[in-house]
Amino acid sequence: MANISRSPAGGGFLIALGAVLGAIIGLFLQQPTAGFLIGSGGGIAIAVAIWLLDRRR
Repeated sequence: MANISRSPAGGGFLIALGAVLGAIIGLFLQQPTAGFLIGSGGGIAIAVAIWLLDRRR
C-alpha cells in the first residue's frame, strides 16, 4: 500500500478571525482589548478542537 500523505487541517485563520471580530465588536462596546482577548480565546479554542479532531483520523 502506498504511503499517502494528507495535509492536516489548519486553524490559524480562525484565530485571526476571532481576534479581528472580537476587536471590532469590542470597539462598539467600548472595550476593544477585552473583545480582542475574548475573540482570540474563542478562535484558539476552536482551532484546538479542530486539531484534536484531525489528530484522530
